[in-house]
Amino acid sequence: MTNSSQGLSPVLPLTSFGNVLMFLFSISLATSIIVLNVSVSLSILLNKALRSENRFMYMLSTCLSDICSGVSYYYAGVLDVRDSYDSPTRTFYIVPTFLGLSYMAILAAQADRYHAVVSPFKYSQLMTRNRTLLVIFAYWVYAFLIVAAHNLVTVGVAKRITSMGTFVGNIFTVIIMIGLNVRLFIIARFQLGREPPSEERDSKRSSVYLILVVAVFFLGTWVPIFSHIIFCNFFGSTCYSFRNEGTDPLRLMPRVNAVLTPILYIRGCSALRATLLTRVWRHCCRRKKRVMFD
Repeated sequence: MTNSSQGLSPVLPLTSFGNVLMFLFSISLATSIIVLNVSVSLSILLNKALRSENRFMYMLSTCLSDICSGVSYYYAGVLDVRDSYDSPTRTFYIVPTFLGLSYMAILAAQADRYHAVVSPFKYSQLMTRNRTLLVIFAYWVYAFLIVAAHNLVTVGVAKRITSMGTFVGNIFTVIIMIGLNVRLFIIARFQLGREPPSEERDSKRSSVYLILVVAVFFLGTWVPIFSHIIFCNFFGSTCYSFRNEGTDPLRLMPRVNAVLTPILYIRGCSALRATLLTRVWRHCCRRKKRVMFD
């Protein structure tokens, strides 16, 4: 009998100590993704100064998609689920879309920082907060239009869309992301270094270095699965298939990145860190203490 008829089971049978550890790790990973990204999101929403900067809107978008990834991982990673086209436990392409939205948000944030540093005057006139929100809204709508397209066509057509879309989209966007990283590093290292010391220069440099580090970690955790998907789908090769989503290391790495990204945001932005410690976590700790003593 299939999982759909028996009911979903854990990611691995809980018959050995290693399998139990894997099950607990999957739960911990999903919980960590949600807690860290919710914390960063609340910090941005509670601080008016952070909300007024475009780069924090992209951070908020990344956190929102990663929260959705964390929630969905309780299903896709904790349970015995195969998210393929013809699987009875598939998510109809929704769960991978949340991961893809994080990818688009970081790419958009890179482009935003590049234009903000290279052409600050033109950027301040062109990229208002409303236009930034419109860009974010546009790629969210685009992502779910792709989801609708995948679910309205046959499995064969959906596979062809994925293979071509993966080959063209992923390769070109990875090249763009690497190119922006190199360009941003040169700007942060040399162009901003020639400017006289000021608070604005330090703010620009820290924001550029932050998105650089975030993008490097992102590429490190995503390039392996990109390469695997391109090789298997486009070239029509038969690749090794893991038991389920939760035991596939290539699909696990982007989820680990969803934990690393908010940590990097907290570590790299002092204003965000201060708001998190003084208005989010401290408030939660006080409420917890009150509940314990009541």
